[in-house]
Amino acid sequence: MTANKFRAALDRRFQSASSQGEDRLILESRELHRKTGGYPGPNHRMPVCCEVMRSAMKSGDWIVQAPPKGDGATLKISYALPR
Repeated sequence: MTANKFRAALDRRFQSASSQGEDRLILESRELHRKTGGYPGPNHRMPVCCEVMRSAMKSGDWIVQAPPKGDGATLKISYALPR
């Protein structure tokens, strides 16, 4: 699983939420990784998933929940829409 695949999946989530008239997307890393593939599993790429989610943050976005170690399945970010 590559960062580009996570970015593409995240972009699709932004587009879907925007097309439904949402003004925010609240997304947990576990959900994004499951939809993209490879999680849960021994070769998961959760740190990459979390980095992609954080790097997509813009003004008006915030971290709702962060795991104690920083990268993990419970990272939750609220993104402002549209992007």
